[in-house]
Amino acid sequence: MDRTLQTAFPHVYCELDFTTPLELSVATILSAQCTDVRVNLTTPALFQRYRSAEDYAGADRTELEEMIRSTGFYRNKANSIIGLGQALVERFDGEVPSNLRDLVSLPGFGRKTANVVLGNAFGVPGITVDTHFGRLVGRWKWTDETDPVKIEHAVGELIERKNWTDLSHRVIFHGRRVCHSRKPACGVCVLAPDCPSFGLGPTEKSEAAVLVKGPETDHLLALAGL
Repeated sequence: MDRTLQTAFPHVYCELDFTTPLELSVATILSAQCTDVRVNLTTPALFQRYRSAEDYAGADRTELEEMIRSTGFYRNKANSIIGLGQALVERFDGEVPSNLRDLVSLPGFGRKTANVVLGNAFGVPGITVDTHFGRLVGRWKWTDETDPVKIEHAVGELIERKNWTDLSHRVIFHGRRVCHSRKPACGVCVLAPDCPSFGLGPTEKSEAAVLVKGPETDHLLALAGL
């Protein structure tokens, strides 16, 4: 199934826009309960206004909240971002650390956020268990675990460590493009022959095809013979 996903999504990447580990850290905090598209609309002005950990540490809370309001839960996210800036200044000379232990000690960081930053900003393999990832590996019966940390460890035993980051992207891409929560596009899914949950969504190709989303749609439908 992993090899099939590589065929379906040969070019995967972080869908949050960033240029530095700090930018990715902030963007990932903002992405909680928010789409990456909305975050990417919010961060250009934010990253221009706040360029360093020191800037976030000393941010005016009202101004910061207003800039990130559209991402939802903006008060909690502002707390996390200001706290992140302060922690980086106080403990890490203003730089985002590149190891899991230090990252998960930061405000706004859990293992999911830490693995996003490790994998995409530092090139350190990590499995990102977001809602898509947890849902899909459960549908595929890769694991019966429901706790994100246990899912991370269980899947990590199945896949080579060097492939963890790209696997995370492929699974998330597939969850966003094809294997939707309510109505997966089973009839045009490249994993259909191997998927134990085949049939949760429409199995007729014509009905399933209209459910596929994203820039890879033509490629995915061609793999399905359309």
